[in-house]
Amino acid sequence: MENLVEISNLSVSFDVRAGLLLRKIGTIKAVNEASFSIRKGEILGVVGESGCGKSTLARLILRLIEPDSGSIVFNGNDILKMPRKQLQQQRRHMQMVFQDPYSAMDPRYTIFRSLSEPFQIQNVAFAEGEKRKKIDDLLRLVGLNPEHSFAYPHELSGGQKQRVDIARVLALTPQFIILDEPTAALDVSVQAQIINLLEGLRERLNLTFLFISHDLSLVSYFCDRVIVMYLGRIVENISADSIGKRPHHPYTQALIESIFQADPRQKNSTILEGEVPSPFNLPHGCVFFSRCKYAQPICREQRPTLHETDEGGQVACHFPLR
Repeated sequence: MENLVEISNLSVSFDVRAGLLLRKIGTIKAVNEASFSIRKGEILGVVGESGCGKSTLARLILRLIEPDSGSIVFNGNDILKMPRKQLQQQRRHMQMVFQDPYSAMDPRYTIFRSLSEPFQIQNVAFAEGEKRKKIDDLLRLVGLNPEHSFAYPHELSGGQKQRVDIARVLALTPQFIILDEPTAALDVSVQAQIINLLEGLRERLNLTFLFISHDLSLVSYFCDRVIVMYLGRIVENISADSIGKRPHHPYTQALIESIFQADPRQKNSTILEGEVPSPFNLPHGCVFFSRCKYAQPICREQRPTLHETDEGGQVACHFPLR
């Protein structure tokens, strides 16, 4: 299957400042040499602990943040080489659903005006009455009624707001959508509705998703493949079918064991011991070295690179699990 997105050695660092004079106290490597691809029609999941670089990676891919190095190829075009005007046109095809539906819309705008914004930004002209029909169709597409276009955000529930955000993302018929924890701020029952909606939209509109979440069980259900991140690095790239059966990286195994089991007879998860490295001073070798029970001296000194597994995935580990 043809790749829609190809990421190669993507990195970005942020200076951290503190005090009255905002003196620089260090530099954090938020994303560190990330490389992967996303095939057309695929749902690629990204998981990891809070602060591991998931959301930063998403913003880098859309060039909402400028990277320090690397390349981002979308549909055969390197978007890092595009001038701003061309990039704005390219963004018709690349959109993002943010985590918090409450802050994603201007509270002063009606839903109609919020859904009209993408067309205004991209200078899409409509004949009289066409815009109303287009927005009514968008609302129906995400399971809302045309009457919702007259409402303000505070008059909608959290699930309805998220549906409006999804409708706004679909306004310009994109090919690729990044979903940055789109269900994290919603009730569990509403989460299931949004996931079912996204599944239906993917099949109906032939969409490609990058799905970011901290919920490994949700990712393994919804996604085709999963990328596991730790302290800015990709430590494993694995199929969703294999993630619960045969992970190769010890960190992936720890994430799987941390999933809550309703059955009290199920064994408890393994507690990771050791200190998390300082983000200002990452180790020369494996970033997971200090918490890994399988670590050897080579892990401290030599950084593992992603290499192929027997199942067709990738793992960055000197001593992968078998």
